Amino acid sequence: MVAVREQTTTVRRMPQLRPVRPAGWWFDVLLLAGLVAITAALAAGHLFGLDRAVADWAAAHRPPVAHWTAVVFNYLGQGLPLTLLTAGMGVLIAVRLRSVRAVLPTVLAFGLTYVTIGPLKVWTARPAPSASVKDPFLPPEQTLPLFQDELLLKYAQSYPSGHVANAIVWYGVLALLLAPLLRSFGRNVPPRVVTAVRVVPPVVVIFTTTYLGWHWLTDSVAGLLLGLLLDRILHRIPWDDVPLPKRLRTWDRPFLPHPR
Repeated sequence: MVAVREQTTTVRRMPQLRPVRPAGWWFDVLLLAGLVAITAALAAGHLFGLDRAVADWAAAHRPPVAHWTAVVFNYLGQGLPLTLLTAGMGVLIAVRLRSVRAVLPTVLAFGLTYVTIGPLKVWTARPAPSASVKDPFLPPEQTLPLFQDELLLKYAQSYPSGHVANAIVWYGVLALLLAPLLRSFGRNVPPRVVTAVRVVPPVVVIFTTTYLGWHWLTDSVAGLLLGLLLDRILHRIPWDDVPLPKRLRTWDRPFLPHPR
């Protein structure tokens, strides 16, 4: 008698993009178009008057107390501490839920910011407003244009604002991981807390980085547009359905709540 072994095949569902708000790709196109438009305008010598007016106003209304308060709050946009924080949260979630997927958002966010923000800064080669009052002590009118490749790299990395883009991306990842982390401890996070985490730090960084004269207003706006575009990419990814190697099967568990 020959035993017939029944073979069953598990078909994994095709990953579907997670919803973002506003829905649709039109908003992504709008963000990208805005970034391109601002870059093109600056390359053509436009918007300099606006940038100069904002920078001059900030310089004239920056008493020591306000200056150092802004410096402290600007640390909210430091990329390395935020990277380490979200990485730590991802590892903790992975251990508690046995889901290696929890570390993927940090890995991809690091990769996206690395291949976008830095190269754009190098390509556009724009000094900061403060470059006229400290090294390399440029004439004020020379601090505005893009593509000043003759300057040392450390003096021409103002556009777009990395602090602003990093704040939007990394606090978005932090907000993504906050709910599953607290859920692993039997706690729920109110939606308004998630919204505050995503909104408040980037707004603070946009204000402080412009107020301190570390970036032009258009640098901060460009960082905002780029950061929102990267954030939408990250939040669309179906982290619980991304195919993983078979050797990670024992750690291949979902970690996010189902989108509503």
